Amino acid sequence: MKKKLLMSVFAIFAILALAGCGQKSQEDVVKALDEKVQSLTGYKADAKMTLQTGNESQVYEVEIWHKTPDYYRVNLKNAEKDQSQMILRNDEGVFVLTPALNKSFRFQSDWPQNSSQAYLYESLVEDIKNDPEAKFTADKETYVFETKTNYKNNKMLPTQEIIFNKKDLTPVMVKVMDPDRNPLLIVEFSKTEFDPKFDDNAFTVDKNMTGAKIEVPVMGGVDSEPMAVMYPEAEIEGVELVEEKEIDTENGKRIVMTFSGGDKSYTLIQEKAQVSEVSTTTTVSGEPVDLGFTVGALTDQTVSWSYDGVDFMLASEDLTQEELLNIARSVQGQAVK
Repeated sequence: MKKKLLMSVFAIFAILALAGCGQKSQEDVVKALDEKVQSLTGYKADAKMTLQTGNESQVYEVEIWHKTPDYYRVNLKNAEKDQSQMILRNDEGVFVLTPALNKSFRFQSDWPQNSSQAYLYESLVEDIKNDPEAKFTADKETYVFETKTNYKNNKMLPTQEIIFNKKDLTPVMVKVMDPDRNPLLIVEFSKTEFDPKFDDNAFTVDKNMTGAKIEVPVMGGVDSEPMAVMYPEAEIEGVELVEEKEIDTENGKRIVMTFSGGDKSYTLIQEKAQVSEVSTTTTVSGEPVDLGFTVGALTDQTVSWSYDGVDFMLASEDLTQEELLNIARSVQGQAVK
């Protein structure tokens, strides 16, 4: 009798154990992710970001710091091109630091709210929560979601696959895909630390500009190097290059290209960027926008950016913001011979 009783007790424990080992439902995992985000005081993460641009791919190291509720520090480094930029958000606003030019740009912006951000943990969770049609799968080590994205100015990236570590809900990988499901942006997380400690000045412009300039020194001898002329690779039907002018300025040459056709036209201006002798902060209008290879400033009719020692501005009265950004992202630093 005792033996049977023991066996039945063991059987009950076994059933309970098996039930406890059952797969969590999609609702369970979404709830757990949301609770994780709500409980965090912040996080630090390291990732590799790969952008598929035409036939080439560009790889960036990304260091992400977030202190709740509204402090951010995102450091983007392209080791091959010795490029580095940092996005900061603190009580004074949103800043884009370009240490190679000894310059920072200040935006009155709500970044990173209201748009998908593939390297921000809480943004990924928000996209999952906001998509009632999100797909969910689980394997031995990971949870995988497929959701819609929320890019305000890029309908060419409608879908993303987000992978989390099952054990601690840290992000593993994000693939942002085009309409044909080709991954154009891949973020691979190598390390995530929840609830870290931050120095008091961890999110100040001065501290971060000083530190960034040690890693990526201010450009020297820029004026002596010839400026390679860049051309957009994206095409708008019927629009073509109709004029290219070279203008001499006190700082060197300025290239002004006019593209036109049908009822659409735009102008692309490029000139050698000027390195500031002392660190300067300039307030700019518009929103900071991720162009992939750099961070630019977007207004209703213009997008401007600096890359590889050159300042660019793209302007149009009749292109949409999405068209402006598609063209800007296609100016890939490849000179047309």
